[in-house]
Amino acid sequence: MFQKSIYPNSYFHLDTKWKQFGITVAGGNGEGDKLNQLNLPEGIFIDDNETIYIADLGNHRIIKWKSNAINGQIVAGGNGEGNQMNQLLYPTDVVVDKEYSSLIIADWGNRRVMEWSLQDNTNGQIFIPFINCYGLAMDKNGYVYVSDYANYEVRRWKRGDQYGTLVAGGKEYSDQLNQFNSPRYVFIDEDDSLYVSDEGNDCVIKWEKDAKEGIVVAGKNDHGNSSAQLSNPQGVIVDQFGQIYVADYHNDRVVRWRTGASEGTIVVGGNEKGQQSNQLDCPSGL
Repeated sequence: MFQKSIYPNSYFHLDTKWKQFGITVAGGNGEGDKLNQLNLPEGIFIDDNETIYIADLGNHRIIKWKSNAINGQIVAGGNGEGNQMNQLLYPTDVVVDKEYSSLIIADWGNRRVMEWSLQDNTNGQIFIPFINCYGLAMDKNGYVYVSDYANYEVRRWKRGDQYGTLVAGGKEYSDQLNQFNSPRYVFIDEDDSLYVSDEGNDCVIKWEKDAKEGIVVAGKNDHGNSSAQLSNPQGVIVDQFGQIYVADYHNDRVVRWRTGASEGTIVVGGNEKGQQSNQLDCPSGL
């Protein structure tokens, strides 16, 4: 099964269309730190019960929001900004490790990946130290993939690893196919192909297992808002047909790119920046 973002028993149809007016499922009560509010939400993870885990970046916490709930519940951090074991500093992404019943968190501001028990959310423990982490994904074998935006690479980690394994990039920043320029979010499919939103190059790159370079699968036609362009892409997920869905941050839209397509299709948003139910304002996590 996919460990990041789509359910194994509810795959999309090839021509799935989305309603153009969305429904608020978390937050929407202004910027703030109350349990019914969010402050700069970034990466999200949805479990099999449709519970949403949100990296609430501006509040330095991970908040859990059950389906149809009015308020969320803090499950990690929420003790002010800091680097203590009960604190987070600008977390950017989160995944749930079902085997260990824990959260894996990209604690971006502290340059570390944290693990936080779902049974006891008093303190976390360091899962990976000294890493410029941003996006996370977990494969079917429990390996964690972490984008390192400062070293222009993605590494794969298992429990106990000291250095991890380089799986993409790592050759300084550039627009070449074996390099990144600010990798952000990551997605791993059932064939262990890795998809990375390369914010600095305005594209999504696919790295097949053991590949020495990637393949452009969305964007990389300069910075812009045409159907062939992306602008600072963020969250990325892929369905069972290989269709790529991208949070097109500065274009205030989510776009879908079919396999081999030279242009994408807007699936939600794209109606200028705003807070109406048919608008988005700098979407990040998917």
